[in-house]
Amino acid sequence: MSNTPNRLRLSRGLAAVRLAARGGARYATSAPRLFTAAGEQRQQLRNDLALQTAEDVAATLGTMKGVLMKIGQMASYVDDGLAPPVRRTLSTLQDSVPPMSAELAAGVIAEEFGAPPGEVFQAWDPEPIAAASIGQVHRAITRDGRAVAVKVQYPGIAETISADLGNVALLRRLLKVAAPNQDVDALIEELRTRIGEELDYHREAANQRMFAAYFDGHPTIHVPRVVDELSTARVVTSELATGARFAELLTWPQHEKDLAAETIYRFTFRSLYQAHAFNGDPHPGNFLFHRGARGRVTFLDFGLVKYFTPDELQPLVHMVRYLCVDRDPEAFRRAMEEADFLMPGAPLPTEQIVEHMALFYDTVRTPGVRTMTPGYASAVARRYFDFRNPLAAYARIPRSYVILQRINLGVFALLGDLGATGNWRAIAEEIWPFVQGPPATPMGEAEAAWLAPRPEPPPPQRSTVIIPNGAGPPRSG
Repeated sequence: MSNTPNRLRLSRGLAAVRLAARGGARYATSAPRLFTAAGEQRQQLRNDLALQTAEDVAATLGTMKGVLMKIGQMASYVDDGLAPPVRRTLSTLQDSVPPMSAELAAGVIAEEFGAPPGEVFQAWDPEPIAAASIGQVHRAITRDGRAVAVKVQYPGIAETISADLGNVALLRRLLKVAAPNQDVDALIEELRTRIGEELDYHREAANQRMFAAYFDGHPTIHVPRVVDELSTARVVTSELATGARFAELLTWPQHEKDLAAETIYRFTFRSLYQAHAFNGDPHPGNFLFHRGARGRVTFLDFGLVKYFTPDELQPLVHMVRYLCVDRDPEAFRRAMEEADFLMPGAPLPTEQIVEHMALFYDTVRTPGVRTMTPGYASAVARRYFDFRNPLAAYARIPRSYVILQRINLGVFALLGDLGATGNWRAIAEEIWPFVQGPPATPMGEAEAAWLAPRPEPPPPQRSTVIIPNGAGPPRSG
C-alpha cells in the first residue's frame, strides 16, 4: 500500500518522458525530408510535425489531468509563436478535455451526500458541460427548482497531483531551467500550497463567495453564487451561468472584444488593489461572455486564489507608483529591493534595471489609447524568462508573489489575443489606491456608481491546505 504513491509518481513521470520522446522521434524521422525540402514545402512539413505533436500533447495531457494538463493549458495561450492550427489544437485543453464517466461522477455525489444524483437533485445531466484539470461540471436542477452547475472533483485526483508535486527531483530540474536564480524549494512549496488549496472545494466555495459578495451588483462583472447546502469538500454547486466561450468571443466585432477585455482588466486589478485577492487561473476556459451586454463577463473557477496582506501588497503599490506616477527611478529600485525582487546593492545602474522592468508596466506608464497585441504578450513572456540579461543574476521572485506573475503571463496574453484597445493608464488610475482617478470610460462611470455606497470588503479567510508527498485528499479544518 505504501508503494502506491511511488508507483503513481513513476507512471506519471514516464508518461511525460514518453510524450517528449515521441516528439523527438517524430522530428528525427522527418529530418531527411526537412533537409531536402525548401521554401514553402519545408515550412509546411514543419507545420505538419508541430500539429501532430500538439495533437499528441492535447490527447496525452487531457487524459492525464492534474498539474501536467495545467502546463499544456498555459502553453496554449501564452506562446503566440505557434502556428494557428497548433494553437487551435492545444486550445482544446482550455475549455474541455476528456471527462470521467457518468458512473464515476455519480459515485462522487453519492459519497459526498449519501445518495445518488437522482435523489440529491430534482434533475441531473450525466453529460458534463465542461471538464478541466481537477474536476468537471454538470447541469442539475435542485429539489426547489433552481438551475445549478455542479463541479465534481475527479476521484483520486489529489493522489495524482501529489504524485506530480512529489516528483521533487523532476520539478527542481524544470524550475532550474525556467528560473535558474530562484529559491527552487520555496517555489515548489508555494506551488504545493496553492494547488493543495485548489483541491479543497470547501476553500474554493469560500473564495467564490468572497468574490461574489465583493462584486455583487457590479455592472459588468458577474460571479455565480454558491449553493451552500449542496457544496462539500469535493463538490461545489453554484448558480448555473450561460454565455459564450473565448473562441466565440474572438469572432465578435472588435468593440465587443474591447469591452470584454476592459471588464477582465477591471476584475483583475480591482480584485488585487481593493479586495487584496488575485484569482490565479486566468486561462480562457474560466470566462463566459455576453454579446450586447456592454462588456458583461461571468468569471468561473476560484480554486487558485491568493490573498495578500497589506504588508505584501504595499511594495507592489510602491513599485507602480514610483515608476509610473512619481517617475522616481531610485525609489522604484528601493521598492524592488524592499519587496525582495532585487538583491540589495546589485552592481547594476538603476537605468538598466528600469529599462528591463519597464516592459511589464508598458501599457500604463504613459497616458493614451493603446492596443494590446499578441506580440506584446509574448515580449512580456520572453522578458520574464530572459536569463541572459545581466539583471537575471540579481533578480528573484519572492514566494508571496509567485502566483501574481500570472497577471503578466495570463491576462496580458488574453488581452493580446483580443487585440484589445483602451486607455489602460486612465483605467488603472481609477483603480490605483494612490490616485483614485475619475471614470475614464462609460464602464468606469457605471463602476463608480456601483462603488459609491460600498462598505469595506470583509477580511478574507486565510486557511492553508498543504499537500505532503503522497497525501490523500485534503479536507478543510
